[in-house]
Amino acid sequence: MAKLPILINPEPALQTKSESVGEVNSAVRKQMQDMLETMYDAPGIGLAANQVNVLNRVLVMDLADTAKGEDKSPICMANPEIIWESDNLSSWNEGCLSLPEHYAEVKRPAIVRVKYLDENNDLQEGEFEGLASHCVQHEIDHLNGIVFTDHLSRLKRNIILKKVAKIKKGMDIL
Repeated sequence: MAKLPILINPEPALQTKSESVGEVNSAVRKQMQDMLETMYDAPGIGLAANQVNVLNRVLVMDLADTAKGEDKSPICMANPEIIWESDNLSSWNEGCLSLPEHYAEVKRPAIVRVKYLDENNDLQEGEFEGLASHCVQHEIDHLNGIVFTDHLSRLKRNIILKKVAKIKKGMDIL
């Protein structure tokens, strides 16, 4: 496995819609494992392929709280597609590895059903609610070239993006 560099907004890949994966083969499985290692190291609970500058429809997530003794429980998805969403909305304070140190309340459907290929290339369907619902929707948004700030008012979005630009500029100097 290899830790991958995470893109910090703004980067063209973060605004680009990703291409479908033909099948989950050994190369895609390695990508999933590298993405998990990167996500755990960051640390984060979700990561989409375009955040590591790969423009295919792959995401990984793991909501286990290992600090509380929970075992890792990774979910790897290729070509995830929301096939149903609840009418009820929930609000969550979302953050993003590509927008470090910034969080904002985002409203999304409270429950979603997602169809995807797992790491064995088997078609799966799962229902997600609460934090899992927000996480999977957040990562699917990334695969569609959308970042969580796109769900905010222009004022809130601009404030966050200006602050992230300063952080990125500081990182580029190092």
